[in-house]
Amino acid sequence: MRIAQVAPLHEPVPPPLYGGTERVVSILVEELIDLGHDVTLFASGDSTTRARLVSGSPRALRLDPDCYDRVMYHVLQNEQVMRLWREFDFIHFHTDYFTLPLARRSPVPSLTTLHGRLDLPDLVPIYREFTDVALVSISNAQRAPLPHVNWRGTVYHGIRTDIYRLGRGDGGYLAFLGRISLEKRLDRAIEIARRVGLPLKVAAKVDAADRTYFEEIIRPLLDHPLVDFIGEIADPEKVDFLGQAKALLFPIDWPEPFGLAMIEAMACGTPVLAFRCGSVPEIVDDGLTGVVVASLDEAVAAIGRLLAMDRAACRQRCVERFDARRMADDYLALYRGLMTRALRPVLGSAA
Repeated sequence: MRIAQVAPLHEPVPPPLYGGTERVVSILVEELIDLGHDVTLFASGDSTTRARLVSGSPRALRLDPDCYDRVMYHVLQNEQVMRLWREFDFIHFHTDYFTLPLARRSPVPSLTTLHGRLDLPDLVPIYREFTDVALVSISNAQRAPLPHVNWRGTVYHGIRTDIYRLGRGDGGYLAFLGRISLEKRLDRAIEIARRVGLPLKVAAKVDAADRTYFEEIIRPLLDHPLVDFIGEIADPEKVDFLGQAKALLFPIDWPEPFGLAMIEAMACGTPVLAFRCGSVPEIVDDGLTGVVVASLDEAVAAIGRLLAMDRAACRQRCVERFDARRMADDYLALYRGLMTRALRPVLGSAA
Protein backbone atom coordinates (compact mmCIF):
# COMPACT_ATOMS: atom_id res chain seq x y z
CA MET A 1 0.00 0.00 0.00
CA ARG A 2 1.25 3.53 -0.79
CA ILE A 3 0.64 5.51 2.40
CA ALA A 4 1.22 9.20 3.17
CA GLN A 5 1.75 10.27 6.77
CA VAL A 6 1.35 14.01 7.38
CA ALA A 7 3.03 15.16 10.61
CA PRO A 8 3.07 18.52 12.40
CA LEU A 9 6.12 20.68 11.76
CA HIS A 10 6.73 21.75 15.36
CA GLU A 11 9.27 18.99 16.08
CA PRO A 12 11.37 16.68 13.89
CA VAL A 13 10.13 13.14 13.34
CA PRO A 14 11.21 11.65 15.69
CA PRO A 15 11.85 14.49 18.15
CA PRO A 16 15.26 14.48 19.84
CA LEU A 17 13.67 15.30 23.19
CA TYR A 18 10.02 16.02 24.05
CA GLY A 19 7.30 15.64 21.42
CA GLY A 20 4.54 13.08 21.69
CA THR A 21 2.75 13.37 18.34
CA GLU A 22 5.92 13.38 16.26
CA ARG A 23 7.29 10.41 18.21
CA VAL A 24 4.14 8.38 17.57
CA VAL A 25 4.18 9.28 13.88
CA SER A 26 7.81 8.13 13.62
CA ILE A 27 7.02 4.81 15.29
CA LEU A 28 4.03 4.25 13.01
CA VAL A 29 5.98 5.14 9.85
CA GLU A 30 8.85 2.78 10.60
CA GLU A 31 6.48 -0.04 11.58
CA LEU A 32 4.53 0.33 8.34
CA ILE A 33 7.78 0.15 6.39
CA ASP A 34 8.73 -3.03 8.28
CA LEU A 35 5.39 -4.46 7.19
CA GLY A 36 6.29 -3.82 3.54
CA HIS A 37 4.33 -0.65 2.81
CA ASP A 38 5.57 2.28 0.69
CA VAL A 39 5.45 5.28 3.02
CA THR A 40 5.90 8.99 2.30
CA LEU A 41 6.36 11.26 5.32
CA PHE A 42 5.43 14.95 5.18
CA ALA A 43 7.45 16.51 8.03
CA SER A 44 10.19 19.00 8.84
CA GLY A 45 13.40 18.71 6.85
CA ASP A 46 15.49 17.69 9.86
CA SER A 47 13.40 14.53 10.37
CA THR A 48 15.07 11.12 10.27
CA THR A 49 13.19 8.32 8.52
CA ARG A 50 13.46 5.40 6.12
CA ALA A 51 10.38 6.75 4.36
CA ARG A 52 10.45 9.15 1.44
CA LEU A 53 10.62 12.55 3.16
CA VAL A 54 8.78 15.58 1.81
CA SER A 55 9.98 18.60 3.78
CA GLY A 56 7.41 21.17 4.82
CA SER A 57 10.02 23.39 6.51
CA PRO A 58 13.83 23.30 6.55
CA ARG A 59 13.84 22.41 10.24
CA ALA A 60 11.37 21.93 13.09
CA LEU A 61 9.56 25.14 13.98
CA ARG A 62 9.49 25.10 17.79
CA LEU A 63 13.19 25.78 18.29
CA ASP A 64 13.79 27.71 15.06
CA PRO A 65 14.68 31.30 16.08
CA ASP A 66 14.06 32.51 12.52
CA CYS A 67 10.48 31.26 12.38
CA TYR A 68 7.85 33.90 13.15
CA ASP A 69 4.83 32.40 11.39
CA ARG A 70 4.31 28.69 11.99
CA VAL A 71 0.90 28.63 10.34
CA MET A 72 2.42 29.65 7.00
CA TYR A 73 4.58 26.52 6.87
CA HIS A 74 1.57 24.32 7.54
CA VAL A 75 -0.32 26.01 4.69
CA LEU A 76 2.62 25.25 2.40
CA GLN A 77 2.65 21.67 3.64
CA ASN A 78 -1.03 21.37 2.73
CA GLU A 79 -0.20 22.43 -0.81
CA GLN A 80 2.55 19.78 -0.99
CA VAL A 81 0.05 17.10 -0.03
CA MET A 82 -2.47 18.35 -2.60
CA ARG A 83 0.12 18.22 -5.38
CA LEU A 84 1.09 14.64 -4.62
CA TRP A 85 -2.05 13.02 -3.26
CA ARG A 86 -2.82 10.99 -6.39
CA GLU A 87 0.44 9.09 -5.76
CA PHE A 88 -1.08 7.50 -2.65
CA ASP A 89 -3.61 4.83 -1.84
CA PHE A 90 -4.24 6.34 1.59
CA ILE A 91 -3.40 9.57 3.45
CA HIS A 92 -3.12 9.72 7.22
CA PHE A 93 -3.18 13.22 8.74
CA HIS A 94 -1.82 14.02 12.23
CA THR A 95 -2.20 17.81 12.10
CA ASP A 96 -5.51 18.27 13.90
CA TYR A 97 -7.93 20.63 12.11
CA PHE A 98 -5.36 22.19 9.76
CA THR A 99 -6.00 19.51 7.15
CA LEU A 100 -9.74 18.94 7.53
CA PRO A 101 -10.55 20.82 4.26
CA LEU A 102 -7.97 18.65 2.46
CA ALA A 103 -9.38 15.48 3.95
CA ARG A 104 -12.87 16.46 2.79
CA ARG A 105 -11.71 17.04 -0.79
CA SER A 106 -9.07 14.33 -1.14
CA PRO A 107 -9.55 12.07 -4.17
CA VAL A 108 -8.12 9.20 -2.13
CA PRO A 109 -9.33 7.89 1.24
CA SER A 110 -7.92 9.55 4.34
CA LEU A 111 -8.02 9.46 8.11
CA THR A 112 -7.20 12.15 10.68
CA THR A 113 -5.87 11.20 14.10
CA LEU A 114 -6.60 13.85 16.72
CA HIS A 115 -3.74 13.94 19.22
CA GLY A 116 -4.78 16.81 21.51
CA ARG A 117 -7.45 17.78 23.98
CA LEU A 118 -10.92 18.33 22.53
CA ASP A 119 -12.75 19.97 25.43
CA LEU A 120 -12.06 23.57 24.36
CA PRO A 121 -15.19 25.54 23.28
CA ASP A 122 -13.41 27.03 20.25
CA LEU A 123 -13.17 23.57 18.68
CA VAL A 124 -16.92 22.99 18.54
CA PRO A 125 -17.73 24.98 15.37
CA ILE A 126 -14.94 23.54 13.25
CA TYR A 127 -15.70 19.93 14.11
CA ARG A 128 -19.41 20.63 13.68
CA GLU A 129 -18.61 21.72 10.11
CA PHE A 130 -16.45 18.69 9.25
CA THR A 131 -18.66 15.86 10.50
CA ASP A 132 -18.06 14.00 7.22
CA VAL A 133 -14.29 13.67 7.76
CA ALA A 134 -13.09 10.34 9.16
CA LEU A 135 -11.48 10.81 12.58
CA VAL A 136 -9.73 8.51 15.02
CA SER A 137 -9.20 9.12 18.73
CA ILE A 138 -6.23 8.03 20.83
CA SER A 139 -8.49 7.16 23.77
CA ASN A 140 -12.21 6.82 24.29
CA ALA A 141 -12.09 9.58 26.90
CA GLN A 142 -10.61 12.00 24.38
CA ARG A 143 -13.71 11.90 22.17
CA ALA A 144 -16.22 12.64 24.96
CA PRO A 145 -16.54 16.41 24.22
CA LEU A 146 -17.29 15.70 20.53
CA PRO A 147 -19.51 12.61 20.47
CA HIS A 148 -21.28 13.42 17.19
CA VAL A 149 -18.35 13.68 14.77
CA ASN A 150 -17.34 10.89 12.40
CA TRP A 151 -15.31 8.72 14.75
CA ARG A 152 -14.01 5.64 12.93
CA GLY A 153 -12.29 4.09 15.95
CA THR A 154 -9.89 4.50 18.83
CA VAL A 155 -6.26 3.49 18.35
CA TYR A 156 -4.08 3.55 21.44
CA HIS A 157 -0.50 4.67 20.91
CA GLY A 158 2.19 2.03 20.56
CA ILE A 159 5.92 2.11 21.22
CA ARG A 160 8.85 -0.08 20.23
CA THR A 161 8.71 -2.14 23.40
CA ASP A 162 11.80 -4.07 22.29
CA ILE A 163 14.03 -1.02 22.80
CA TYR A 164 12.94 -0.80 26.43
CA ARG A 165 14.08 -3.30 29.00
CA LEU A 166 12.84 -4.51 32.34
CA GLY A 167 14.36 -2.37 35.07
CA ARG A 168 14.84 -3.37 38.68
CA GLY A 169 13.63 -0.10 40.17
CA ASP A 170 16.74 -0.05 42.31
CA GLY A 171 17.50 3.65 41.96
CA GLY A 172 15.54 4.42 45.10
CA TYR A 173 13.55 7.30 43.59
CA LEU A 174 10.17 8.20 42.16
CA ALA A 175 10.11 9.69 38.64
CA PHE A 176 8.29 12.53 36.89
CA LEU A 177 8.64 12.64 33.10
CA GLY A 178 7.27 15.02 30.49
CA ARG A 179 6.39 18.70 30.55
CA ILE A 180 6.14 21.20 33.38
CA SER A 181 2.77 22.92 33.10
CA LEU A 182 -0.25 23.62 35.23
CA GLU A 183 -2.18 20.58 33.99
CA LYS A 184 0.69 18.12 34.56
CA ARG A 185 0.82 19.04 38.28
CA LEU A 186 4.47 18.57 39.18
CA ASP A 187 3.54 20.31 42.44
CA ARG A 188 1.41 17.28 43.32
CA ALA A 189 4.27 14.91 42.51
CA ILE A 190 6.59 16.87 44.81
CA GLU A 191 4.01 16.80 47.58
CA ILE A 192 3.56 13.03 47.24
CA ALA A 193 7.32 12.46 47.38
CA ARG A 194 7.65 14.73 50.38
CA ARG A 195 4.86 12.99 52.29
CA VAL A 196 6.18 9.46 51.63
CA GLY A 197 9.82 10.47 52.16
CA LEU A 198 11.17 9.26 48.81
CA PRO A 199 13.41 11.20 46.40
CA LEU A 200 11.81 12.52 43.22
CA LYS A 201 13.75 12.93 39.98
CA VAL A 202 12.16 15.32 37.51
CA ALA A 203 13.01 14.88 33.82
CA ALA A 204 10.89 17.53 32.14
CA LYS A 205 10.88 20.41 29.67
CA VAL A 206 9.62 23.95 30.18
CA ASP A 207 7.90 25.52 27.18
CA ALA A 208 7.97 29.27 26.73
CA ALA A 209 4.22 29.36 27.37
CA ASP A 210 4.78 27.77 30.80
CA ARG A 211 7.83 29.80 31.85
CA THR A 212 5.93 32.12 34.20
CA TYR A 213 4.18 29.17 35.88
CA PHE A 214 7.53 27.43 36.26
CA GLU A 215 9.28 30.46 37.77
CA GLU A 216 6.49 31.48 40.13
CA ILE A 217 5.02 28.13 41.25
CA ILE A 218 7.45 25.30 40.55
CA ARG A 219 10.96 26.68 40.93
CA PRO A 220 10.56 27.37 44.68
CA LEU A 221 9.47 23.75 45.18
CA LEU A 222 12.62 22.41 43.52
CA ASP A 223 14.70 23.57 46.49
CA HIS A 224 13.37 20.68 48.60
CA PRO A 225 16.19 18.21 49.40
CA LEU A 226 14.16 15.27 48.03
CA VAL A 227 13.74 16.88 44.58
CA ASP A 228 16.31 16.54 41.79
CA PHE A 229 15.48 18.55 38.65
CA ILE A 230 17.27 16.93 35.68
CA GLY A 231 15.58 18.79 32.81
CA GLU A 232 14.59 17.44 29.40
CA ILE A 233 16.05 14.05 28.43
CA ALA A 234 16.35 12.14 25.15
CA ASP A 235 14.93 8.71 24.33
CA PRO A 236 18.14 6.72 25.06
CA GLU A 237 18.24 8.21 28.56
CA LYS A 238 14.65 7.27 29.33
CA VAL A 239 15.32 3.55 29.63
CA ASP A 240 17.68 3.92 32.58
CA PHE A 241 15.75 6.84 34.08
CA LEU A 242 12.47 4.91 34.09
CA GLY A 243 13.91 1.46 34.69
CA GLN A 244 15.72 2.53 37.85
CA ALA A 245 12.70 4.41 39.22
CA LYS A 246 10.50 2.76 41.81
CA ALA A 247 7.42 4.27 40.16
CA LEU A 248 6.32 6.99 37.76
CA LEU A 249 4.15 9.75 39.21
CA PHE A 250 1.52 10.99 36.75
CA PRO A 251 -0.62 13.33 38.91
CA ILE A 252 -2.37 15.16 36.09
CA ASP A 253 -5.25 17.60 36.43
CA TRP A 254 -6.65 17.77 32.89
CA PRO A 255 -8.41 15.51 30.36
CA GLU A 256 -5.22 13.79 29.16
CA PRO A 257 -5.86 12.36 25.66
CA PHE A 258 -3.35 9.54 26.15
CA GLY A 259 -0.15 10.01 28.17
CA LEU A 260 2.84 8.45 26.40
CA ALA A 261 5.02 8.62 29.51
CA MET A 262 2.78 6.06 31.20
CA ILE A 263 3.42 3.30 28.67
CA GLU A 264 7.12 4.17 28.42
CA ALA A 265 7.37 3.55 32.16
CA MET A 266 5.34 0.33 31.94
CA ALA A 267 7.67 -0.93 29.19
CA CYS A 268 10.46 -0.74 31.77
CA GLY A 269 8.34 -2.59 34.32
CA THR A 270 7.87 0.61 36.30
CA PRO A 271 4.34 0.95 37.73
CA VAL A 272 2.43 4.22 37.37
CA LEU A 273 0.65 6.22 40.04
CA ALA A 274 -1.86 8.33 38.10
CA PHE A 275 -4.80 10.55 38.89
CA ARG A 276 -8.19 9.61 37.46
CA CYS A 277 -8.41 12.08 34.58
CA GLY A 278 -8.95 11.65 30.85
CA SER A 279 -7.45 8.48 29.44
CA VAL A 280 -5.81 7.27 32.66
CA PRO A 281 -8.37 4.56 33.56
CA GLU A 282 -8.08 3.17 30.01
CA ILE A 283 -4.27 3.05 29.98
CA VAL A 284 -3.46 1.92 33.52
CA ASP A 285 -4.58 -1.57 34.54
CA ASP A 286 -5.26 -0.76 38.16
CA GLY A 287 -3.42 -3.22 40.36
CA LEU A 288 -1.27 -4.62 37.53
CA THR A 289 0.53 -1.76 35.78
CA GLY A 290 -0.19 0.89 38.36
CA VAL A 291 -2.70 2.49 40.69
CA VAL A 292 -5.37 5.04 39.77
CA VAL A 293 -6.26 7.55 42.48
CA ALA A 294 -8.50 10.58 42.94
CA SER A 295 -6.68 12.62 45.59
CA LEU A 296 -3.33 13.31 47.20
CA ASP A 297 -4.34 11.32 50.28
CA GLU A 298 -5.23 8.32 48.10
CA ALA A 299 -1.93 8.68 46.26
CA VAL A 300 0.11 8.67 49.45
CA ALA A 301 -1.83 5.69 50.81
CA ALA A 302 -1.29 3.76 47.57
CA ILE A 303 2.52 4.00 47.48
CA GLY A 304 3.10 0.78 49.43
CA ARG A 305 0.83 -1.24 47.12
CA LEU A 306 2.40 0.39 44.06
CA LEU A 307 5.96 -0.47 45.03
CA ALA A 308 5.04 -4.11 45.70
CA MET A 309 3.79 -4.73 42.15
CA ASP A 310 5.35 -7.37 39.90
CA ARG A 311 7.52 -5.40 37.49
CA ALA A 312 7.82 -8.26 34.99
CA ALA A 313 4.03 -8.59 34.83
CA CYS A 314 3.77 -4.82 34.35
CA ARG A 315 6.11 -4.92 31.37
CA GLN A 316 4.39 -7.96 29.86
CA ARG A 317 1.01 -6.25 30.00
CA CYS A 318 2.50 -3.21 28.27
CA VAL A 319 3.92 -5.40 25.48
CA GLU A 320 0.51 -7.00 25.00
CA ARG A 321 -1.42 -3.72 24.84
CA PHE A 322 0.92 -1.02 23.61
CA ASP A 323 3.46 -2.48 21.19
CA ALA A 324 4.06 -0.62 17.90
CA ARG A 325 2.96 -3.59 15.79
CA ARG A 326 -0.46 -3.59 17.42
CA MET A 327 -0.83 0.13 16.69
CA ALA A 328 0.17 -0.35 13.04
CA ASP A 329 -2.22 -3.30 12.63
CA ASP A 330 -5.08 -1.26 14.11
CA TYR A 331 -4.44 1.62 11.72
CA LEU A 332 -4.10 -0.69 8.71
CA ALA A 333 -7.49 -2.20 9.52
CA LEU A 334 -9.00 1.31 9.50
CA TYR A 335 -7.22 2.21 6.24
CA ARG A 336 -8.55 -0.90 4.51
CA GLY A 337 -12.07 -0.34 5.80
CA LEU A 338 -12.13 3.23 4.52
CA MET A 339 -10.64 2.21 1.17
CA THR A 340 -13.29 -0.47 0.72
CA ARG A 341 -16.01 2.03 1.59
CA ALA A 342 -14.63 4.53 -0.95
CA LEU A 343 -14.78 1.91 -3.70
CA ARG A 344 -18.40 0.96 -3.14
CA PRO A 345 -20.03 3.78 -5.21
CA VAL A 346 -17.67 3.04 -8.12
CA LEU A 347 -18.37 -0.68 -7.99
CA GLY A 348 -22.07 0.02 -7.70
CA SER A 349 -22.13 2.26 -10.77
CA ALA A 350 -20.11 -0.26 -12.74
CA ALA A 351 -22.67 -2.92 -11.98
